[in-house]
Amino acid sequence: MVKITEILVCGGSGQVGLEVQHQPWPVKIKLHAPGHQELDITDERSVSRIVAARPWACVINTAAFTAVDQAESQIAAAWKLNALAPAVLAAETAKAGIPLIHVSTDYVFDGSSTRPYVPTDPVQPLSVYGASKAGGEQAIRTANPRHAIIRTAWVVSPHRANFVKTMLRIANERDLLRVVDDQKGCPTSAADLAAAIRTVALRQVSGEAPHGIYHFVNDGITTWCQFAQAIMAGAQQRGHRAVPVEAIRTADYKTAARRPMNSALSTETLSRDYGIWPRPWQEALDDILDRLIGKN
Repeated sequence: MVKITEILVCGGSGQVGLEVQHQPWPVKIKLHAPGHQELDITDERSVSRIVAARPWACVINTAAFTAVDQAESQIAAAWKLNALAPAVLAAETAKAGIPLIHVSTDYVFDGSSTRPYVPTDPVQPLSVYGASKAGGEQAIRTANPRHAIIRTAWVVSPHRANFVKTMLRIANERDLLRVVDDQKGCPTSAADLAAAIRTVALRQVSGEAPHGIYHFVNDGITTWCQFAQAIMAGAQQRGHRAVPVEAIRTADYKTAARRPMNSALSTETLSRDYGIWPRPWQEALDDILDRLIGKN
């Protein structure tokens, strides 16, 4: 009889959480991804109760307040979900001796670097969202030494709201897309990120795994405009309506929150410690478009 190992997934209804559940986990692994009604991770009693309910081998937290511009006016809500909730998760998992895997963001950086950021670079967020995520990281590092914080960026998938789906939708409504071309970063497939999380989690469950902060993004650096152009090209190949993409400056597109001009992340540490080598973002985008539109 196979002994079942149980893993708790917080935020299972989001882009990354859904893809974590779709991963090909070993037969002995059983995931529990309770909905918000069953687990409100901003409620300390609820978190304490569920962490103590079973001998979890690992807890994966993909829950987050990700509406970057809304966070500027909903400061308390952003900090509650992005910083205070991870603090409680870290304290409760540490008390039970459980490793915690937590997803964070490139927006903890200010974008002034001329190279891709490494995990040891100092954080200096420009927005409420970035600051709240940096707060969550610090809480986890302080409370639970058995942690793996995975920063990611520009997450896209066939699920929920994201840049790929937005571009496809707007292309059906307009004859031209105007997209900023002076912000650089690394697109990331939620499915590829979930696969990396699975690798890290299985190592954590084994009891012999490195801890600390890591970066996972798909390979390659681009701009939002170039990303949009690739989406349109892929959509056209698959028979979907595609429109031209015009490059604009950040100064021409006002948003409530400031974004880092360069948020490219280096994944070398994750490759070194966990043997994870991300594929190019163009390949990952093709898979997403295949799932959204169909293969060409």
